[in-house]
Amino acid sequence: MVAAQERMSTHANGTSQTTRALLRLRELLLSGEFEPGARMSELPLVERLGVSRTPLRLALNALEHEGLLRLLPGGGYVVREFTRADIDDSIELRGVLEGTAARFAAERGVSRRELKAMVDIADQTDEVVHKADYESFERYVDLNERFHSLLYDMARSPLLVRAIEHAISLPFAGPSAFVLTEAELPESREVLVVAQSHHRGLIDAIDRREGARAESIGREHARLARLNLDIVLRHRDVLDRMPGASLIALPKREEGEAEGSVPSEAST
Repeated sequence: MVAAQERMSTHANGTSQTTRALLRLRELLLSGEFEPGARMSELPLVERLGVSRTPLRLALNALEHEGLLRLLPGGGYVVREFTRADIDDSIELRGVLEGTAARFAAERGVSRRELKAMVDIADQTDEVVHKADYESFERYVDLNERFHSLLYDMARSPLLVRAIEHAISLPFAGPSAFVLTEAELPESREVLVVAQSHHRGLIDAIDRREGARAESIGREHARLARLNLDIVLRHRDVLDRMPGASLIALPKREEGEAEGSVPSEAST
C-alpha cells in the first residue's frame, strides 16, 4: 500500500512538473524571451524552470508537436520562425477544418438547446461588437471563443475536434488570435462586424441543414484572420505587443520609416 502511494505521488509530481514546464516555456517563447533559431539547451532550462530533465523533455516534445519548436536532425530543439506564408497556411487549414465542422453540424443536425445557445452568444456579441472600449474587446474574445467551441462540439466528431485543436495551437491561428491586439485600431472593428455577420450566417445555415453553405461560411470566416493580420502588420508597434510576434519573420524597418508602419510588401 505504501509503495503504491509513493508511486502515485511520484507520478503526480512528474505530471505537475511537466505541466509547469510546458506552460512556463510556452509563455517564455510567446513573450519573446528566445529568438527564432535559438537552441533550447536543457541544463539552463532545468535551472530556470525548476524542473527535472524528464518533465522538461516532455514539455519540449509537446511544444515541438504544437509547432513552436523545431527538432534538429542530430537531436535537440530550436525556436521556430514563422513566415507570412506559414501563418496564411495555418489560417487556411483552420478554415478547412472549421468549415467541415459547420457542415457536419448542419448535416447531422443539432438540438434546439444547442442552437439556442449559439443564438444567445450571438445576441450577446451584438451588444459589444460596435463598441470601441478595451473591455468590450475582451468580452468579444470570450464570446467568440465560446461560439467556436460550441461549433466544434456540434460537429459530433471527436477526431475533427482534435485536428482543430492542433491547428489552432499556434499563436497566430486561433479564432481570436489578433482581436485583443487590434483593440485600438478602427479598421479592426469593421472586421469584427463582418465576423459577427458570419456567425449569424452559420447559425442560419446549420438551422436550415444547409451543409455546403455552412462549410463555405466557415471557411470564409477563418480567412478574416488574414485581413486582421494585414491590419496589424501596418501597425508594427501594435504587432509587437501580440504574443508570439517575435517569432514572425518580418522585413526590417528602413531608416526613417515611421513607427507603427511596415513596408507594403509585408502584407502581400
